Amino acid sequence: MTVFAPGLGRLALRIPPRCFVCSQCRRAPPRPPTSLVQLVRWRASAAEPESATATAAASPPVADAFTRAFPERTPKAVAYWLLASAASVFGIVVFGGLTRLTESGLSITEWRPVTGSIPPLCPADWDSEFEKYRASPEFKLLNPHMTLDEFKRIYLMEWTHRIWGRLIGLSFALPAVYLVVRRRVAPRMAVHLLGISALIGFQGFVGWWMVRSGLRDDLFAPGSHPRVSQYRLTVHLATAFVCYSWMLLCGLSILRSHSFAAAAAAASHPALAPFRRCAAALVALVFLTAMSGGLVAGLDAGLIYNEFPRMGLGLTPPRDELWDAFYARRDDGSDLWWRNMLENPSTVQMDHRILAVTTLCSVLALFAYSRTRPVAAVLPPGARRAAKGLVHLVALQVTLGISTLIYMVPIPLAAAHQAGSLALLTGALILAHRLHVPRPSVRILEQQLKRLQQGKAEVKKKE
Repeated sequence: MTVFAPGLGRLALRIPPRCFVCSQCRRAPPRPPTSLVQLVRWRASAAEPESATATAAASPPVADAFTRAFPERTPKAVAYWLLASAASVFGIVVFGGLTRLTESGLSITEWRPVTGSIPPLCPADWDSEFEKYRASPEFKLLNPHMTLDEFKRIYLMEWTHRIWGRLIGLSFALPAVYLVVRRRVAPRMAVHLLGISALIGFQGFVGWWMVRSGLRDDLFAPGSHPRVSQYRLTVHLATAFVCYSWMLLCGLSILRSHSFAAAAAAASHPALAPFRRCAAALVALVFLTAMSGGLVAGLDAGLIYNEFPRMGLGLTPPRDELWDAFYARRDDGSDLWWRNMLENPSTVQMDHRILAVTTLCSVLALFAYSRTRPVAAVLPPGARRAAKGLVHLVALQVTLGISTLIYMVPIPLAAAHQAGSLALLTGALILAHRLHVPRPSVRILEQQLKRLQQGKAEVKKKE
């Protein structure tokens, strides 16, 4: 009736909402304002009765507060695309390790981003590529008796590695530009997508920069061992690890923005602050250990001291071997320490052993810390599972590392060890991410809840 005669609405009897509240509820003391942690835990609890769950679902102010808290969320499809891209990067890292282990990386002596995408298709093309390889230091000093059929095998390994990298770049950069231009992602995520695209392009340049170090003319000198620089190899590996980690964290962040519930609120508990810092430090330690493994691979340091835990007659090589003056290039010897740590195979292998054992002890200590009473009482279930999985991953990785060393770096074990390093980093990142508190999201949600409580207070005053 009021639709056709709006004036009648003002004449209608108005009954205050308080009249519909039972006397027992009116006599009850007023409830304190609900905190963010309590509200989120209440909404996400699976142990609530069905009636309470139905009441919470039917409460429009609370639901609206959570909806308005994240006005610009990136679609879940973008998260799945990011995780798929991260999986592809994981695969190319493992395949790149196989390319290095089979000594295929220097088989293509030119960098042609466009025309190099097509492999040789006729005998004349194969002969031309083989002639270019025969002019390289690797052929003259290491493979002077290589046949054309053997060259085809290592050529196709390197060609596949390069094509895979270009496909990753195209399959990521083109959708990223589309999503940013069409504003299908949040502004913060748009910056991340453009940054990852730039990093992929930089990785292609680093790959060729690394290959060039194995084609230098000074490697023709007698006694030289043609191989890429261990520094450039480590930079190439580090860039791939950073790209993978960036994609993984962005994908996980998008998924969590769609399920912001008790885990995020519980992670903000003060008792978890030291545990959160330890998890972040563990990520850095795992990354550093993996990079030291890149130096071991670049120097072929895994082919010496094929025993564990001893290195020769003791736990460490002799002091004069660890700090050999042969590697110093300055007359005053001021670069003796750091050059031995980065260029001496014995010292590099010992450093990798120390970092690996430190990582193992750190993971076990962090897991034990997660079982202590203050942390275990407030640790989110997802973080608890991640800590347990990290113990299994580090045990597997240490086993692979020792086996690779004892059996003198067989290709299957060495490739599995490299894959294990990235898997261990993945586990550490997942643990740190599940403990991370998204401050901007929490701040926005707290503001929305504060406005909601103020609105309720104003309504009560009017009543």
